[in-house]
Amino acid sequence: MFPSDLEQPALHHLLLSAVAPRPICFASTIDVKGNVNLSPFSFFNVFSSNPPIMIFSPAKGRNGHKNTLDNVKEIGEVVINIVNYPIVEQMSLSSTAYPKGVNEFIKSGLTQIKSDLIRPPRVGESPVALECTVEKIIELGDDTGAGNLVIAKVVKIHVQEKYLNESGQLDTKALDLVARMGGNWYSRVTGDSLFEIPKPLRAIGMGIDALPIYIRESTLLSGNNLARLGALDNLPSASDIKGVKDNPQVQVLLSNSKLSSIDLTKKLFKLAKSWIERQNANEALCLLMLIHFEYKSN
Repeated sequence: MFPSDLEQPALHHLLLSAVAPRPICFASTIDVKGNVNLSPFSFFNVFSSNPPIMIFSPAKGRNGHKNTLDNVKEIGEVVINIVNYPIVEQMSLSSTAYPKGVNEFIKSGLTQIKSDLIRPPRVGESPVALECTVEKIIELGDDTGAGNLVIAKVVKIHVQEKYLNESGQLDTKALDLVARMGGNWYSRVTGDSLFEIPKPLRAIGMGIDALPIYIRESTLLSGNNLARLGALDNLPSASDIKGVKDNPQVQVLLSNSKLSSIDLTKKLFKLAKSWIERQNANEALCLLMLIHFEYKSN
């Protein structure tokens, strides 16, 4: 399939459904007459921290460009308000194609707060609001669906303290952020949808290729499981491998005389898999290597 094979609406739907979830830029702007506009865009992300740069892209619709693009061209300033679940419905309502001059803060019932360094106001309910100056606008085309990259530099950050943890950092769980999917669908970043992956930044992950072949080719371990093991910096020592025998869960399995060698191997592999998924990759790798050296069936 080539992009040219699809009508523009179908291509738009395919791309937005496939490239998801996407963060939401809830942009508040103002025109030269002082009219305030508030509108969400999901063609958005952070692209640099030094300097702090955000980019969002108002796309050309069937009725032309949104007021946001006209406003940032006129004034060159924008507040990017971060959207979380408590305001997602109000954010959606603000996306209505109201006529120019209508204040979406009023229509959506959100609180309009004066910014410190720029003219557009910010959303009082937003967990994080970023006052920005527009550095550059890059127009990507003239037809319907064409984007306009608004490159914005952050000059002031507002963070609601209730979303900070004890270390003074943003608490991902408390933030309860939302993201845009395709069609009418959104994603809520909370609860079971959250998971952690330790990144091999300080130490260089040894890679999946460094794992013993019987681990790499196991049908009981997924690619994610193997990648978690490959993120470790090296294979365990012989003493660490032997030490895993002292784990109570391992002892229960080893003491079960009714298990055949094959069944024991499978259960030990499944135990190791559960440890990997509970972020205990070091001990899991010790167990997997113990299986091979002492309990693997021929």
